[in-house]
Amino acid sequence: MRRAASLFLLFNIPTVVIALAVASKESLTDKEIEKIQDNPEIDLRVKIYLDAAALRLKTAEARLAGQEAEPGDPLEFFTPEDMLDGYFKILKSVMANLDDAAVSIPALARREAPSLDSQDWRKRIGKALKNLRSSTEHAADELQILKKLAEEKKKEELLKLVDNAIEITSGAHEGAEYGLSKQPDSPNKDSKKK
Repeated sequence: MRRAASLFLLFNIPTVVIALAVASKESLTDKEIEKIQDNPEIDLRVKIYLDAAALRLKTAEARLAGQEAEPGDPLEFFTPEDMLDGYFKILKSVMANLDDAAVSIPALARREAPSLDSQDWRKRIGKALKNLRSSTEHAADELQILKKLAEEKKKEELLKLVDNAIEITSGAHEGAEYGLSKQPDSPNKDSKKK
C-alpha cells in the first residue's frame, strides 16, 4: 500500500507542479480569454486585449507602490514582473491579430464575422489601429513611471521587462501609425501629404 501511495505521489506531484507553473505564466485571465473568444470582430478583440494590457501596467504600478491586491482579484498572485511579462505577451498578440486581419481581410472577415463585408472589416481594422495607437501612447507614459520605480527599487529583472515593454510599445505604436496611413481615407495620409 505504501508503495502504491509513493508511486501515486511520484507521478502526480510533477503534474500538479507543472500545471501550477503553466497557470502562473498565463498572461490573460479566464474571463478575459472568454471575452476574446466571444468577440470575433477585430476591433472588439483588440479593445479587450488592450484593456487587459492597461490593467497589467496599472496593477504593476500599484504593487510597486505597496498596494495589496483585493481578495478574489484575478491578478492577486501576480508579481509586477508577471504583469510586465503579461503586458508584453498581450501586445504581441494584438500585433499578430492585426497583422493577420490586415493580410487576409476577405477570408478572415468571412470566417470570423460572416455578417460583415470586407469594407466593414477594414473599418474595424482602422478602429482597432486607432485604439492601439491611443493605448500605446498612454502606455508609454505608464512605462516611464514603472521604469523609474524599478530603478529606485533596484529591481534589475523588472527593469529588463520594462525595457522590453517600452520597445514593443514603441513598435506597436509605429505599426499602428503605419497601418492607419494605409487605410483608405485615412487622416494620417492627408497629414503626411501636407
